[in-house]
Amino acid sequence: MTDVYALHAEIARLAKERDAVILAHNYQRAEVQDTAHHVGDSLGLSRIAAATDASVIVFAGVHFMAETAKILSPGKTVLLPEPRAGCPMADMITAEQAVAFKAAHPGLPLVTYVNSSAAVKAVTDICCTSANAVEVVRSLGAERILFAPDRNLAAWVASQLPEVEVVAWDGYCPVHDMVTPAMVIEMTDIHPLAEVITHPECRPEVNALADAVLSTSGMLRHVAESDADEFIVVTEGGLLHGLSKAAPGKRFYNVEPKMVCPNMKLTTLEKVRDTLRDMSGEVTVPADVSAAALTSVERMVSVG
Repeated sequence: MTDVYALHAEIARLAKERDAVILAHNYQRAEVQDTAHHVGDSLGLSRIAAATDASVIVFAGVHFMAETAKILSPGKTVLLPEPRAGCPMADMITAEQAVAFKAAHPGLPLVTYVNSSAAVKAVTDICCTSANAVEVVRSLGAERILFAPDRNLAAWVASQLPEVEVVAWDGYCPVHDMVTPAMVIEMTDIHPLAEVITHPECRPEVNALADAVLSTSGMLRHVAESDADEFIVVTEGGLLHGLSKAAPGKRFYNVEPKMVCPNMKLTTLEKVRDTLRDMSGEVTVPADVSAAALTSVERMVSVG
């Protein structure tokens, strides 16, 4: 049996020896979140990666997140405990496709979700996260924009900014896109007093049923401030650990037990320990790609 407490202690010791900061996304396993110095969403963790004084960044997340940290802190060593941890949505658009998308709509700015490769970020005008996508698009002051790769986040932005025409790439998060209105309605029938909180990566017809559509950081704030005692949560199941910490005593129901990102769950405590011990899993970004991507990523970090 794994001695979780011993692993936490070993990781803390190794992090101190390596002058490392451990960042964990809200969708990570509970025990991985508990060993991290900082837990958050893509935007919050990007800001920490840009500002940290640590020599080493261990990113318990997926590949695009570690790439983003490297772009923002090129002088730091960035380690990904599980190199196989990717993102299906990020794989739905390549840099070549992004360039062609822009060429097909000359003059329109391309807004790219942070869930994308460094190479795609390098050919975009500004990146965004689910937490600041609306503010990012608003900041452009454009009547029409291109948005990639998430069609559902694009639809959410369009619903909040009806004055802007959003031309969306046809990508999506398989975990969020699997949820249907019927699933949400079934849960509201079982828990009629519960608030429904959904993520912008959900389908528009699912978000239409929500009491609040929020990023993971927004959900954490909302449940602590809400008068409700029960919540139907429509996002990846790893967030329920953080929600329970943010609002002790309140009850959280995952709309669908299958809402699990297999890539996020590849990272284990043992892998965090091993990457610190062996300094393995280093993530690099070619200098020319990093330099080209830096502007769009810095713009994302500064907005909202």
